[in-house]
This record gives sequence, structure tokens and C-alpha cells, in this order.
Amino acid sequence: MIRSAGAILRKDLRLEVRTKESVPAMVLFVVVVYVLFHFGLDRDTLSGDLASGVLWVTLLLSAILGVNRLFAAEQLDGILLAPIDRTAVWLAKATALFIYLVAVQIVAIPAFALLLLGPGLDPGIVPILLLADIGLAATGALVAGLASETRARDLIVPLLLLPLLMPVLIAAARATTPLFDGPDGDLGRWLGLLGLYDLVFVLVSIAVFDYLLED
Repeated sequence: MIRSAGAILRKDLRLEVRTKESVPAMVLFVVVVYVLFHFGLDRDTLSGDLASGVLWVTLLLSAILGVNRLFAAEQLDGILLAPIDRTAVWLAKATALFIYLVAVQIVAIPAFALLLLGPGLDPGIVPILLLADIGLAATGALVAGLASETRARDLIVPLLLLPLLMPVLIAAARATTPLFDGPDGDLGRWLGLLGLYDLVFVLVSIAVFDYLLED
């Protein structure tokens, strides 16, 4: 399974490097939204829960762009005919989405800090981002596979994905708030919730992805 997933992942990454369809669109979306907030709120800096909410809602919406493109370059029927473990498809797509999210955030987080925080950014945000990205990638790949053969994929994906990602949004926002000069929060509890969400959805995706493709 790992070898098959690696082959699919390398193909997806080469395709993304060549076509530049997902990551640049996600980066552009994030940066434009932060610029709009910068001028629309007429404030140089945000703090506390407002800063955290702006950060995570924007990152979450940009992730939907990547989820919509996960299966866009191929016909799912062709993958199903290949003699591979179908869970390898989910693993490859989830890993690709995780890499896309990290690449976007390498640009998005400094842009957010520059436009809406002022100088300086607490490095404690890194584990929060990584845990949230794992949950986004696992759930996004599952929903993308489910919606890949529907005509209304661009509509179905956000309708299914956003409710499933509410725990990630809440936990990540609550964990991040104290980093932006907000009230003290129980960071360990929210990181634990993110870790539990990641574990549950990784296990659920491994268990049901094969059956979802059958249906």
C-alpha cells in the first residue's frame, strides 16, 4: 500500500508543479482575503479571538480550493481498475493535501502577521498548524473521494466538509487565541482535541474509504 500511495503522490506533486493549479490559487485567495481584512476593518493590528478567527476561517476556506482539485486531474474509474489497495489512494491524496496546506501556510502566516498582527509571531503556532493540517487533509481527502464523480462537486465538497471540520476550526482558533494577546486558554486541552480528531478521522477514513468508492 505504501509503495502504491507513494507512486500516486509523486504523480500528483509532479502534476501540481507543472500545472500550478491548486497551491497558487490557495495562496492568492489567502493573501487577498488578508489584504481585504486589513483595509476593510481599517485596523493595522488584530488581537485575541478576532485575529484567531480571521486566520482560521480564511485558511479553512482556502483548503476547500485544494480539496476540490484533489481528484480533478483523473477519472476515479481508472484508479478503481488499478490492482492496488484503494486505501492507498486516500493516503496519497491526504498526503498531497497536507503538503499543499503547509506550502500555503509558509506564505499565508507571514502575510497574516505582516498585514494584521504587526511585527513578531509566536512560534507556538507551528504545532497547532500541523495538527489542524492533518485533520484537514484526512477529512478533505475522504470527502473529495466521495464527491469526485458527482457533477456538483464544487457544491457538494463544502456542504459536506465544513460541518465535519467545525471541531478543527473551534479547537485551532481557541488554541491560537492566547498567542495573539488574547485571554489565557487551556492550550493542552485544545491540542488534545485536535489530536483526537486527527486520530478518529484517519482511522475512519482508512476503514470506510474502500466502501465509499464501491458505492
